[in-house]
Amino acid sequence: MNKTLIRIGSIDVFRALTMFLMIFVNDLWSLIEIPDWLGHTAAEEDGMGLADVVFPAFLFIVGLSIPFAISNRRKKGQTTIKISIHIITRSITLIVMGVYMVNLENYNTDLAIINKYWWQILMTLAFFMIWNVYPRTIKPIRYFYIGLQITGYLLLIFLAIIFIGGTTDNPLWLRPYWWGILGLIGWAYLICAFIYLLAGSNLIALIGALIFFNLFNVADFAGWLDPISSIKEYVWIVGNGSMPAFTMGGVVASVIYTKLNKENSINRFILVMFLLGVIMLIFGFGTRPLWGISKIRATPAWVGICTGISFLAFGFLYALVDVFKKRNWFTIIDAAGTSTLTCYLIPYYWYAILALLGFSLPAALRTGGIGIIKSVIFALIIVQITGLLEKLKIKLRI
Repeated sequence: MNKTLIRIGSIDVFRALTMFLMIFVNDLWSLIEIPDWLGHTAAEEDGMGLADVVFPAFLFIVGLSIPFAISNRRKKGQTTIKISIHIITRSITLIVMGVYMVNLENYNTDLAIINKYWWQILMTLAFFMIWNVYPRTIKPIRYFYIGLQITGYLLLIFLAIIFIGGTTDNPLWLRPYWWGILGLIGWAYLICAFIYLLAGSNLIALIGALIFFNLFNVADFAGWLDPISSIKEYVWIVGNGSMPAFTMGGVVASVIYTKLNKENSINRFILVMFLLGVIMLIFGFGTRPLWGISKIRATPAWVGICTGISFLAFGFLYALVDVFKKRNWFTIIDAAGTSTLTCYLIPYYWYAILALLGFSLPAALRTGGIGIIKSVIFALIIVQITGLLEKLKIKLRI
């Protein structure tokens, strides 16, 4: 096998850590009296908490995987057209999932024919039925799996038909209020995957794309785009450039790794990750006085700082996992890195079932430090359930 196509353990570990943290911060809503720095910072505030760093890191990891995924497909003999179809299909899948999940926030049980939480459970079930990785087997069983996928699609259509949101005076059907976490990932992946597909490993072009997305983000806040305000809504780049900026950062990091790995210059790679991290931090803190740090508004400072953190984190994890061979330190959360989408969706079952049962932990277990420990344990349980499902051949992949 070509050396540049060998799986990098640090990417899986980075993904696992990020998903573990995502499950953890997504559970903070259930706690009371916890430090502000753990959660999301309000849109009008200048600052960010731990929760504001997790999603950018995940977008960065999406970018890390793009060059390896496309290179492996090319090695298998897939044409550019076939790879393009895969990119588009994968993006649409994420966007569709994102739109369904976003509409949960606006679901009106009083108007709909089923309870919101049953709709949530059925939605998640449909995702598993459609996008589970079914094993290759004899035809009768394979037809059964195909039947499950078709049923899943029909279930999603049914859920869209019966969906009612809004109010009695203004009922609303399923619609993209915003694209949701998965939808934003889908759009950023679509843009950056096609950039890499066209530019290949041309590092100058890829760095140019990274700079462009950051400058587009700056231009939006600086008012430089005002002259094209009439067409601005049609020149849409996710999060005004912020989302693909994170993802393109990951693409750049992977291509740099590939080039330096060929030269056996691993120490240089770690140094380059450190330097890129510092440069992005300087950019982020340098723009902070102009528009502040805000995830909700996707300010240039937030983009720069989080991208810098991701470069530094990847460089550190590469040294730890791939150079010093400490992969075993992260075995307990391995499943979050190999069955990431499964891990992300399991809490949608958990929260819905608890709501239907009317169950809630005592306040003492949801308060302060005890509550934080509870959420850490919850995240670990979700990861272990993901690992168990993986062993049972239940694993989503798109």
